[in-house]
Amino acid sequence: MSNQREKLFTGFPPVSTEEWMDVITRDLKGADFQKRLVWRTNEGFNVNPFYRAEDIEGSFAAENLPGQFPYIRSTRKDNKWYVRQEINVKNFAEANSKALTLLEKGVTSLGFRLPKGELSAENLAILLQGIAPDKVELNFSTCISRTLELARLVVEYIQSQNLNVMECFGTIEFDPFRKILKKGIDEPHWIAKAVEIVKITAPLPRYRAITVSGDKLNDAGAYSYQELGYSLSCGNQLLSALIENGIAPSMAAKKIKFELGVGANYFMEIAKFRAARWLWAEIVDAYKPPCPHDCDNKAADGTCRCAAKMNIHATTSRFNQSLYDPYVNLLRTQTEAMSATIGAVDSLTVRPFDEAFETPTAFAERIAVNQQLLLKEEVHFDKITDPSSGSYYIETLTSALAEQAWKLFLETEEVGFYEALKAGRVQDAINSSANARFNGVANRREILLGTNQYPNFNEVMSGKIEDKSCHCGCGGEDAQNRPLKRLNTRRLSNAFDELRLATEQSEKRPKVFMLTIGNLAMRLARSQFSSNFFACAGYEIIDNLGFESVKEGIDAARDKGADVVVLCSSDDEYADLAPEAYNLLKGGKEIFVVAGAPACADNLKAIGIEHFINVRSNVLETLKAFNGILLG
Repeated sequence: MSNQREKLFTGFPPVSTEEWMDVITRDLKGADFQKRLVWRTNEGFNVNPFYRAEDIEGSFAAENLPGQFPYIRSTRKDNKWYVRQEINVKNFAEANSKALTLLEKGVTSLGFRLPKGELSAENLAILLQGIAPDKVELNFSTCISRTLELARLVVEYIQSQNLNVMECFGTIEFDPFRKILKKGIDEPHWIAKAVEIVKITAPLPRYRAITVSGDKLNDAGAYSYQELGYSLSCGNQLLSALIENGIAPSMAAKKIKFELGVGANYFMEIAKFRAARWLWAEIVDAYKPPCPHDCDNKAADGTCRCAAKMNIHATTSRFNQSLYDPYVNLLRTQTEAMSATIGAVDSLTVRPFDEAFETPTAFAERIAVNQQLLLKEEVHFDKITDPSSGSYYIETLTSALAEQAWKLFLETEEVGFYEALKAGRVQDAINSSANARFNGVANRREILLGTNQYPNFNEVMSGKIEDKSCHCGCGGEDAQNRPLKRLNTRRLSNAFDELRLATEQSEKRPKVFMLTIGNLAMRLARSQFSSNFFACAGYEIIDNLGFESVKEGIDAARDKGADVVVLCSSDDEYADLAPEAYNLLKGGKEIFVVAGAPACADNLKAIGIEHFINVRSNVLETLKAFNGILLG
């Protein structure tokens, strides 16, 4: 193969931005460029339809190298991430067996959730038998009331193995604000506990002990800039508190781990991880932590650059998972995993596709692992570090998102993250974002495939749903004595799930009949639209190719026992067809609906036609109204 680089584009003259804009302006035929083609993101900044090299000229991010401070591209020179699988430990021997099997199938990181009432050195030894702490990333969590005890047990166990502690790595997850975020319960002694767990885990330099749970914000419906801005504020308050209480700055920074979610906004999520490393590096660097070692990764003034490396564990978003058509969750988590790995996270958990309604099956867990192995072995994402570098769009997103997140960080720092939590500012902001997203799904401005668009018409899920409520009893009494605001716990699909479950659990499944007539193209298009619309509530859909007359269609609808008759035709034909159909249905039990928003709608309403569905309809509210009529 020739080593000579052939210049393929020398035959094409360069095209300036002005020339591109001239062509676009002509194609728009007088329409406003800003209104038609510029996208306003939920993060609060505009995105253009195209970017060019000049848009990132002088950009610091574009000049940064992998493994180089402030780590925009990566904290490493490679893109090898840990494939993590979570294990909810109920029986220690069974959990050990499961862990060993997972390690044989490509998992390189284990997350153990231990029962708080069974913590002991003996049980920990059973759990970790045959697992090498210097070869596998080990992550442990339990009820926050027993986390310090768990930390002592883990440290004692690893020290007893006579291993090089610099080769043992993992996490003992202590999030001092988890009870506020999850249950609305204050933790007034968080500083003392944070300091203590850092001291307990000091013998294990590569074990992180303080967790910033940005993934909880993501799962509650936060936008990317909110998850990032609040997570940075949380991390900064923890870092500051540790340093003020005698922990060396370098050690304090190296004990903090960021758990971030990864959502469906593909390019924005890639930018989020890049911006997160950048901003955290700048925050840590502001404390000027002295380098405790004689290494080559320190600033001219001796500031430790390794301490500024953000350690990120990403988890695919719970908020995006749907109950119905659950295999679509595989598509969602796959693109989310791609965002995370292109964004160079340190480790990743892919949620099983059935997690929304049941304890994940062995099949679902295996597929979740394979989704990451696919990215490694087939797509080779681990072979190239930050392939997004130099993309004008992603570089611009990184800078713009960093700016918005930093603005939120500064606003939160005025009172401090803990005080903002106690005052409910963080919860209110994120819950407001979640409500906006719920409204977007209700209006189909945000699409959940299989839920509010293109549902599986005949799918039944009510008999598959497990009760997965937390029955651990943790903090129930405190919740009454010291209630604080809680984050949203509903998923994006919940309202549609409830709508469809109500249909499943009713005595009769409503039938929706498509009365298709007239203009072939319009009747088919509106029939498809209406079928998808009503199927979102789980109704039985009876579609048709077309009728020669309205009466023929009405007779067929009644023969099928239809509860709803939807007239599907063109706007021009509705002026005559709709009144005829309405009059023929008078006196019957059927609900008459016109598909579309014809110019004659006011005239049709004047004769008594009430129901219209179209692209501007609030799908959720409209279907709730029909459920109220049809299900009683």
